[in-house]
Amino acid sequence: EFDYYVFILYFQVLKAEYVSPWRGEQQMYKLDIGWPKTPEHFTGQTFCVAVDSLHSLVYVGQRGDNVPKVLVFSEEGYFLYAWNDTVEMPHGIFVWNTAIGSSVWITDVGTGKYGHTVKQYSPLGKLMQVLGTPGNAGSSLIPLQFDQPAEIFVEETGEIYVVDGDGGMNNRLLKLSDDYKEIWLTGTNGSGIGQFKIPHSVTVDAFGRVWVADRGNKRIQVFDKVTGEWLGSWSGCFSEDGPYSVRFTADYKYLIVAQLNINRLAILAAPPVGSIGDCVMVHSVQLADETKPHLVDVDMRSGAVYVAEIGAQQVQKYVPL
Repeated sequence: EFDYYVFILYFQVLKAEYVSPWRGEQQMYKLDIGWPKTPEHFTGQTFCVAVDSLHSLVYVGQRGDNVPKVLVFSEEGYFLYAWNDTVEMPHGIFVWNTAIGSSVWITDVGTGKYGHTVKQYSPLGKLMQVLGTPGNAGSSLIPLQFDQPAEIFVEETGEIYVVDGDGGMNNRLLKLSDDYKEIWLTGTNGSGIGQFKIPHSVTVDAFGRVWVADRGNKRIQVFDKVTGEWLGSWSGCFSEDGPYSVRFTADYKYLIVAQLNINRLAILAAPPVGSIGDCVMVHSVQLADETKPHLVDVDMRSGAVYVAEIGAQQVQKYVPL
């Protein structure tokens, strides 16, 4: 006998599977709907997020008038505190842990007296170091100048990688020593090998390579971290939308890339050593419309992925299954 309700239920299950945003054989991540505990603390546009895996803290950079620019949450999602001093328009954020302590680096793309800088703060928001010339955009290396620096990655050694800029006069990747002198620099405006159009995000893998989201050119470019030599580029996965963010999973097997305009996280297979080849998309996470994922970070201990979404004005946490 035909049971209409069983049929409808069966159809809904089929439909749910059919519209599932996951590609490939199995899901890799699921949304932690309980993070954060109090989303009302997001009061501006959430541009960036950084995980302090050592101390189980999550830092969020947001923009807006009269909103705290940096929010700090626990790994479990409890709001801890906020700070605001000398941060104008945060773009990228990074936590640097050493044997003696941790600090928070922020790229500031503001055009006021604090802007065009890369700044180091204590975990509680005390300003410790300013790179660049506050309030002045430029291309100089002595003194150091930036124009809308997009993101920073700091190695354990203290060596620094900066992608500069988010639409300004510079389209370059700089490596600085732990005393902030230039080690190498690559990139001019263009679409040739080693050129950039809005270098937007930077990360370093475990095999001595620097990965840059070359947003405007819809590709990722890869460089040798010691010499700055160009090693290859990936463009095959980005015909629909350029890469906004690059971060490795904790085991360095995958690269997680945010694509803002199509509201997607692409999970790409990372080549261990040798040829870069072209990208292979293993999975993707389809976010809701108008979410606009901007930058991501990965907890290198738990493997959780945090996504700063400027459309939804929130940070979401995805946990590995």
